Amino acid sequence: MSTKNIRVLVVDDSALIREIITDNIEAAPGLEVAGTACDGRRALRILDEARPDVITLDVQMPGMNGLETLDVILDRDPVPVIMVSALTQMGANTTLEALDRGALDYVAKPEMGSQLDEALNVELIRKIRAMAGTDVRRMLRVRKERAERVRQRTAEQQQEAGQATQVASDPGYDLTDKCIALGISTGGPPALSLLFESLQPPLPPIVIVQHMPPNFTKSFAWRLNSCSPLEIREAATGDILQPNHVYLAPGGKHLHLRRAEGEVRVRVRDGDPVSGHRPSVDVMMNDAADIFGDRCLGIIMTGMGRDGSDGCGAIRDAGGYTMGQDEATSDVYGMNKVAHVEGNIDRQFSLDDAAFEIRRQMQRLWSKETATAR
Repeated sequence: MSTKNIRVLVVDDSALIREIITDNIEAAPGLEVAGTACDGRRALRILDEARPDVITLDVQMPGMNGLETLDVILDRDPVPVIMVSALTQMGANTTLEALDRGALDYVAKPEMGSQLDEALNVELIRKIRAMAGTDVRRMLRVRKERAERVRQRTAEQQQEAGQATQVASDPGYDLTDKCIALGISTGGPPALSLLFESLQPPLPPIVIVQHMPPNFTKSFAWRLNSCSPLEIREAATGDILQPNHVYLAPGGKHLHLRRAEGEVRVRVRDGDPVSGHRPSVDVMMNDAADIFGDRCLGIIMTGMGRDGSDGCGAIRDAGGYTMGQDEATSDVYGMNKVAHVEGNIDRQFSLDDAAFEIRRQMQRLWSKETATAR
């Protein structure tokens, strides 16, 4: 019995990029080119005839740009869209906006050379296969409903706790010697935006690895910071971990943690990819486990691959606690699935309840310190 090929519509204003992508698709077993278009208007004209399963969509095009084209596609006949972006600040900003609007993933294309081939061949083909078959209409509906539920729940919890206008400053235990280590990949930007809209201080320092290329993480940190009561920044060497601060690993660099003179500092450095990635969740979590031990809360969320499973295992081995996002609320149940199947997760959680579960586990794990001290 033959399996139906995945049909891909390629939209890019560069004839060279269109040729490279179409050649790679045609050379990949189980994939075929459903059509090509040099701009958004042409893509929309041939959409019904092409009947694509996945669309690769250039971010910056003359006339009708990628965002405008994406909006019409998702409104008319939602199919999985993978944005193809330049490795620039403008490309990063537009791509992150596209992910918020409903694009499923993206590929950042270097100028030329072996890195371009890696992005438009290995990475793009892998993501086309992963995104094919996603029920985008359902995903958009679920995201909208979830965001409304979470915002309503957050407001209610703040009111019940008397925090409508002022957040409590004393959690009942020390925050400076604790850490939350979070790893995430595909589907991460909208998931983290929802989480950090809801997470309220006081919280221990939070370190995050989100698989992203250079230029993208600075823009992403700024976007998260604008919607959160926490201080969120792209991590830099020398940063001192502080409560109510969030440190996002820079794209293309590993995030290490080092203790010196009673303080924990960030060290950002190059290095070979670990678990297929740089930055790597495993690298960051291994350091967090070594430094914080049973005072570390590890969290692994949506994403392709297996990065983070070993790191969660290291946190558990050091006496810490680990949580994994569940399948039902993950855009891609990959990294978190591996960690769960390999026995490196203590508890699974729904994205809807993520902020509540993090706070609940913090109270369960660490408030006993106050009782013991008494």
